[in-house]
Amino acid sequence: MNNLQVITPENLNKITTKRAGETKFFEHTTFLSNPDDVTATLANSKVKFVLFGIKEDIGILANHGRPGAKNTWEFTLKSLLNLQSNSFTKPSKVLILGHLDFSELYDKLSSVSADKLIKTFRKQVELMDQSVHQLVYSIVKAGKIPILIGGGHNNAYGVIKGCALALNTKMNAINFDAHTDLRTLEGRHSGNGFSYAIKDGFLNRYFVFGLHENYTSKEILNYIEASKLKIKYNTFEDLIVRKKVSFKKASKKAMAFVSNSKFGIEIDCDAIQNIPSSAETPSGFSANQTRQFVHYFGSHKQASYLHICEAATRINDPHANAQTAKLLSYLITDFMNARDA
Repeated sequence: MNNLQVITPENLNKITTKRAGETKFFEHTTFLSNPDDVTATLANSKVKFVLFGIKEDIGILANHGRPGAKNTWEFTLKSLLNLQSNSFTKPSKVLILGHLDFSELYDKLSSVSADKLIKTFRKQVELMDQSVHQLVYSIVKAGKIPILIGGGHNNAYGVIKGCALALNTKMNAINFDAHTDLRTLEGRHSGNGFSYAIKDGFLNRYFVFGLHENYTSKEILNYIEASKLKIKYNTFEDLIVRKKVSFKKASKKAMAFVSNSKFGIEIDCDAIQNIPSSAETPSGFSANQTRQFVHYFGSHKQASYLHICEAATRINDPHANAQTAKLLSYLITDFMNARDA
């Protein structure tokens, strides 16, 4: 599989620790040994979930955003693998493929002039789309549930396309996000993954949960209004500030909209208060509300994937990186527990 980097025994030894009297997550999970054997491994494996990382923030840069999502996978992987192995965490249910590596694309950027960077970024996102959708297609075609960690929200397009082609049906999506990511079709970036998925016929119904009113343009609101049979939303302000509707009731309403068909769960870490991200917010959902959201939507039989994106690492701030990784590990196991119930 193009761009897929597996986890070697040497890498595993560097990021995991054993402790007397305990069994860790990594000791009971399954790993891919050869990136060329993805199809055969998936076909022969009895796992339910397949996890992989995406090491890029080119899509965020293409949207004039703040980088940092490239290395989120590494911190999350370390946190996840060192969890306890028990009946709650269910490590035997997951196969960890490794990560999609796009270092070659980054290497090419050094020769690009500043005035051509945005155009180059957006062309590179198209190449990453291909890798993501091809890998997701293989996972879903094998009857497994993909979990994607890291990178920008541009990768929503690839996972939606991969699922739609594998399942031979349009997908629905529930997006836990401060933004719609319905920007114009101006070349691929992190702000228009859903726009392109709708345009290309892979996305049917789309719900944005917790939209921030201050950062949604009039043009996008008008577009949603004109597309209200297929696109719906609620706002963070109605839910949390004005309390017009409870979190529970809002979740039920959103579920009713997307669960008539296969749907994906999108978690943009921009929506979570004080989590380092490309558009970090001081006002957002709590970590526990995010976990409740993942559990609730993950418990539905139509839930077909989990995609967690936009979380960023901070240079010289290992504590913040570890906390972010810990939260993402919670979300991964919450989804697995809910979907496996």
